[in-house]
Amino acid sequence: MIKAVVTGATGRMGARIINILRETPGIELSGALERMGHPALNKDAGIFSSGGHIGVAITSDIEQIIGGADVVIDFTSAEASMENLKVISRAKKGIVIGSTGFTPAQMDEVRELAKTLPCVLSPNMSVGVNVMLKVLHDTARILGDEYDVEIVEAHHRLKKDAPSGTAMKMAQVLADALGRDLGEVGVYARHGIIGERSKKEIGIQTVRAGDIVGDHTVMFCGMGERLEFTHRAHTRDNFAIGAVRAALWVAGKEPGLYDMQDVLGLK
Repeated sequence: MIKAVVTGATGRMGARIINILRETPGIELSGALERMGHPALNKDAGIFSSGGHIGVAITSDIEQIIGGADVVIDFTSAEASMENLKVISRAKKGIVIGSTGFTPAQMDEVRELAKTLPCVLSPNMSVGVNVMLKVLHDTARILGDEYDVEIVEAHHRLKKDAPSGTAMKMAQVLADALGRDLGEVGVYARHGIIGERSKKEIGIQTVRAGDIVGDHTVMFCGMGERLEFTHRAHTRDNFAIGAVRAALWVAGKEPGLYDMQDVLGLK
């Protein structure tokens, strides 16, 4: 039985992950983490999901619970994930990270720490989104430079980072397939007299409104036709299911930085 620690245990994602863990054979919750001073500390982690008591108390001390775990599932923030990753790397445990908003410097540190532990890092754990990433790469490679590429993403009004990590991953996949440098061709806003669209640019546009869980549309626009791929998340459970699947996969793996494409065998 794989034993998992969930960080951000009372958050929107943490609570759903705990609920999915209850329903998944071969893995169980062994620890739950929240920030120091959180009102849920010392309470049963199960009461914040839909399943009731689970017999695991919430703590703020990851050092206290990491020894009895095989893998940590972390959906918090880039800053919190970095601190957790340092502790977990010393303990030589596995980790699944779904946090977004990492800076280039933080990503460099993640790659260095991943030399000491198995780490799955993905901005979107949805199986559907990761199949879509594979399709986008193949489509862009086939269509080439004759089709303009635009990404539109929409999320709830509380989301802090923009564009979403998923939109940026899509943009990077497209840029790689087209042989472009995203840092040079990414366009994140348009306003006023902007002139003709350049052939190489990749547009990434953001919507924040209401309680949208997550919508991503990629358009390949040619002369006389348009090809669109859309993924709409109706519930956070699809992210939680993917995260638990990744935790089952990464436990016991060799050190390295992996993503959901590895977990799903799409590479």
